[in-house]
Amino acid sequence: MYAHDPIHAVPDLGAVRRDDRGEALRSAFEMVPGRNCWRVERAARLSFLIDGAAYFGAVRSALAKARRSIFIIGWDVDSRMRLTADNATDGFPQPLGDFLNAVVASRRDLHGYVLSWDFAMLYALEREWLPLFKLDWRTHRRLAFRLDDQHPIGASHHQKIVVVDDAVAFVSGYDLTRARWDTNAHIPDDPRRVDHRGVPYAPFHDVGVIVAGACARALGELARERWHRATGRRSVAPLDARDVDIGAVWPDVVDVEATNVDVALARTEPAFGTRPAVSEIRTLWLDAIASARKHVYAEHQYFTSRTLAHALARRLESPSAPDVAVVAPYVQCGWLEEATMGVLRARVHHALRRADRAGRYRMYCPRLPELRGDDRCLNVHSKVTIVDDDLAIVGSANFSDRSLGLDTECNLALHARGDAALSRLIASLRERLLAEHLDCTTADVARALRHAGSLHGAIAELSRPSGRRLEAVDPPLDADRAAFVPDPSIVDSERPIDPDRLVDDLVPEPEARNGARARLVGLATLAFGAATMALAWRVTPLHDAFSPERLIALGQSLSEQPWAPLAVLATYVAGGLVAFPLLVLVVVTAAVFGPVAGPLYTFAGASLSAAATFALGRRLGRETVRRLAGARINELSRRLAQHGLLAVTLVRMLPIAPFSVVNVVAGASHLRFGDFILGTLIGLVPGVVTLSLVVDRALAAIRHPGPRTFALLGLAVVGICVVVAVMQRTLAARTGKSGDTVASTRAAQPRAQVL
Repeated sequence: MYAHDPIHAVPDLGAVRRDDRGEALRSAFEMVPGRNCWRVERAARLSFLIDGAAYFGAVRSALAKARRSIFIIGWDVDSRMRLTADNATDGFPQPLGDFLNAVVASRRDLHGYVLSWDFAMLYALEREWLPLFKLDWRTHRRLAFRLDDQHPIGASHHQKIVVVDDAVAFVSGYDLTRARWDTNAHIPDDPRRVDHRGVPYAPFHDVGVIVAGACARALGELARERWHRATGRRSVAPLDARDVDIGAVWPDVVDVEATNVDVALARTEPAFGTRPAVSEIRTLWLDAIASARKHVYAEHQYFTSRTLAHALARRLESPSAPDVAVVAPYVQCGWLEEATMGVLRARVHHALRRADRAGRYRMYCPRLPELRGDDRCLNVHSKVTIVDDDLAIVGSANFSDRSLGLDTECNLALHARGDAALSRLIASLRERLLAEHLDCTTADVARALRHAGSLHGAIAELSRPSGRRLEAVDPPLDADRAAFVPDPSIVDSERPIDPDRLVDDLVPEPEARNGARARLVGLATLAFGAATMALAWRVTPLHDAFSPERLIALGQSLSEQPWAPLAVLATYVAGGLVAFPLLVLVVVTAAVFGPVAGPLYTFAGASLSAAATFALGRRLGRETVRRLAGARINELSRRLAQHGLLAVTLVRMLPIAPFSVVNVVAGASHLRFGDFILGTLIGLVPGVVTLSLVVDRALAAIRHPGPRTFALLGLAVVGICVVVAVMQRTLAARTGKSGDTVASTRAAQPRAQVL
């Protein structure tokens, strides 16, 4: 049923056809099923939905009208999220899980299917716990929820699709999960922009598209195939096309922007099992960039793809290069993304700056002056690409190499093909997005584009110093941080990782299999115990019983006992074995024993805990790492083994992975125990001393408020900053020496190889 396209290599510059002036020749863009799209289908109706109030309101309206089938495919689905900020008027409950259950239960012929990515444990704290219980076991028998694990190691299911009665479908960058709803105004303190707990979150921007007719029916086929792959079960068959009533399902809140237009469906799917790779989105974007004449406008959460950077660099090097405007968040979300995807984005940005001969490239962030904080920029989560007035692409795929080959993605593309009405629709989408970011009207944007004659000129003309605007940004490329970012083939890869080949290079040869059955029994017991502890932590009073406040009170009552030191050491070892957060133990130890004895107890306890879990990793050995480690941890193991003391020190200073996880992986790697313990102690010094001093001075300021205590707290913070700066310089110097060979090798390569 599906047409699969192999991963295409980006052609070398020398292979590009050129005219007499040396400029690359561009052919007219065409949608070619099997090459840059899966299918081209007719959409009886189409509209673009900008921001969550419009998107989620339309989704709820369509779902509430369902009669035959509901398919929800997503990276994340949270039963607690609300599709509307105000009370709904359709008579159904507000929370998504209760809403879907009530809708399905109210219609005897309606079946609902919800499929979410079986996520990596890295995202466990961001996800809803026990979703299977909340969206499957507790709900109507005709509402089914499953987690999809049919993907290679390191891949994720990232398609975001909703299909209702095979009549209406949505494709977007939106998941039906928390902290996504917002209006076009992006009001800083909007009381409606809160999650299921009532906790406010920052302004959020995304874009979706709704289609009806044959295009929606094709997306229903895609959703059914995904469901069958994940569960092995068939879903309810679609209605005959002649029996589909689009008007009965189309949301009342959505105005139709176009009728009877051809829409291309493009996908990314990694090779898995017997299924070959699908790379239609990759080819679609490369073809689109090559065809650009005047401007490329792109809004993307991530901008890290080396493949697309190559293509953009070629266009920017052309004498008649188009304007390229990339709208992105000021920083990536969270320390982990900023330390990985943020660094890769900075590399791509600076490479394009070098290729930009005529000043045609800019990266912008939408600035909201009313926001508090340093960056004051809107969180851009959209995945939109608009080329000239000819092509608009909206969907789930980012400008990242993962989206080109590793993660599943789905985009819809609208191609004007010279049709004046479609060209006007595509241009109006760009004008609506720019008008939102620049706080003006679409007419203002159209007028500025005509007056300035360029995309960047129009943006500059409409940006006001004191208001909402698109601010050009230049992400800094921190050499110290970049030196320790994993290779892009790990963080942002187009192809699945081969775990067998990777692990073969990371851990020692297998030990003799004496006692293999006992080891498996022990491992199963350990896994069961850890799972039980995690569940108890979430659903019993255990979390409250071991809160920092209770631990501090208990520690203070026991600190004067003669056996207190042994109790502290035992607590650290036990905490390490169950992956209890080291940060909590450091805070409690500092609060109980003070800024001098506290760090000493912490160093002793953490070292003993590290040694115990290191021994556990050494005991589990190669085969266990092969099965359990995963791509991220395998890469950590390789770096620990290669760089020894320095790597351990940096891993401790930069929280790349949990304390206990690092210990177990180090034990299974080639790392020497002496390097491991010494690196652990050195790496813990700045964090432990910093935290202990701040905790002690903060408690003093709370207990005895006054100028003196607050002044001492300020001095402690300043002193800590100085120490951290000195250590960063020292580490940078050591890193530079160890990386000289790599740096010189990279510098000798052509620019196209280092983007």
